[in-house]
Amino acid sequence: MCLAIPAKLVELREDERAVVNLGGIRKEVSIELVPEARVGDYVIVHVGHAIGMIDPDEAERTLALFGEMSAAMAATGAAP
Repeated sequence: MCLAIPAKLVELREDERAVVNLGGIRKEVSIELVPEARVGDYVIVHVGHAIGMIDPDEAERTLALFGEMSAAMAATGAAP
């Protein structure tokens, strides 16, 4: 199974590259597939590539669900 996660675009760079914030971790990704993305937008990131844009409210709900799942797994001692 593949997983793509929402991330907030925090910096544009040259050559269709950008930096996103993934839960406090900054990561450089390609924005070649979403050239319209701007700082402050949320993008869906998969294997180092922004593959689409996502509504900010939906991104926040999704990230909150990931946080809840992580906390529940930690509480039960389950491995991620």
